[in-house]
Amino acid sequence: MDKYSADVVICGAGIAGISAAYHLTVKHNIRDVVIIDERAPMSLTSDKSTECYRNWWPGPGNAMVAFMNRSIDLLEDLALESNNIFQMNRRGYVFLTADPNQAVQYKQISQEISTLGAGPLRVHQKKPVVPPYMPSPNEGFQRVPSGADLVLDADLIHAQFPFISNRAIAMLHPRRCGWLSAQQLGAYLLTNARSQGARLLRGKVTDVKTQGSRVSSVAVQGENLRFEVACDNFVIASGPFLKETAKMIGIELPVFNELHGKVAMGDPLKIIPRNAPLLLWSDPLNLTWSDSERRELAADPQTHWMTEQMPSGIHFRPEGGEDSPILLMLWTYDLTPREPIWPPVFDHFYPEVVLRGLITMVPGLTAYLDRMPKPYVDGGYYCKTKENRPLIGPLPVEGAFLFGALSGFGIMAAMAGGELLAAHLTGSNLPDYAEAFLLSRYQDPAYQALLDDWDVTSGQL
Repeated sequence: MDKYSADVVICGAGIAGISAAYHLTVKHNIRDVVIIDERAPMSLTSDKSTECYRNWWPGPGNAMVAFMNRSIDLLEDLALESNNIFQMNRRGYVFLTADPNQAVQYKQISQEISTLGAGPLRVHQKKPVVPPYMPSPNEGFQRVPSGADLVLDADLIHAQFPFISNRAIAMLHPRRCGWLSAQQLGAYLLTNARSQGARLLRGKVTDVKTQGSRVSSVAVQGENLRFEVACDNFVIASGPFLKETAKMIGIELPVFNELHGKVAMGDPLKIIPRNAPLLLWSDPLNLTWSDSERRELAADPQTHWMTEQMPSGIHFRPEGGEDSPILLMLWTYDLTPREPIWPPVFDHFYPEVVLRGLITMVPGLTAYLDRMPKPYVDGGYYCKTKENRPLIGPLPVEGAFLFGALSGFGIMAAMAGGELLAAHLTGSNLPDYAEAFLLSRYQDPAYQALLDDWDVTSGQL
């Protein structure tokens, strides 16, 4: 067996592991960092999301808002440093509803999130709007309002987004939100980390050895050989395999996985403007079927569910530049926990269900029902805690650290998460939100009491 050594071994070359390596090498001058993964960087889950970011997060407390604000600060710094090599924009998220009760909820939730530090709330109820509603620019992230705009004037909504259903009566537009190229971000961070000494080794971590309750080495199965890396510090950043990796050091993590799909589909009729933000429908909905289709689906136990009311949360955004015809469409209507398998398998009817669901928000997409442009489906597993908050920090085994349970927010959380992980590992000063993401929080009786009433979909689109 070949033997190597390192100051830090990171299990996982997704955006979490790469960001951790970046902060350890570039920001803390720890040169001997090894990232181990059996797959290519960013190829398991990190490149399967909408690649979006937001500082719009509910409580309790302001930990998630503060954490995401810090992460976006760091992303913006990187964008300026790199001439925006990862194409970060700030078009915002647009939540839409046809339900007056949901409109009331928009205002209540927005006021709460605003007070948590996400920025001011501007309410637009009738024309003339004072202050005026300002559309987001197509590109870039500077000179865009912070906070959010709550628009309760249906005419203003449809003037801004004429392709949206005329049933929409309220719109919530958080502004410190947008998307970027996850692959370009990951590549930029990894290139910088490697320039400062980080190494990437291909293989699967099969065992973590300890001596005297402290990490001592990591065993790896490569493509054609086994090898061992002696180390004092081991970072678990293995995404959906977080639980499996932690068991190697005798730790049971309170995490589970959900499968989330993504449909990429062409829009040759240009129904959606290329400058659209990410748009989300906040109401439950029913899929559009003909009477005969509905009867046939309802009679089959395998498809009966498609005739029933479906959950809220369907969303989409344009992908690519002005010349691209691609839409990214997402809807997680099945939240059943699953064991991760690779590659993941999606229901063959998922693209059509998503398209039919989007018709509620964008009626013009009906044009694609008879001849749907060929869809491409991919996706990945969201590794989550019950309350949908990450796990970042030291583990009970000395020298072992955790950076995971990033659910669907890994891209946006990566920079602040990597910074926080590096601060824990190096003994540096910790931010105020650090305690909120420790594994030890589950030993706090007050936190356990909070969990009893916690919304399991908190913060998830």
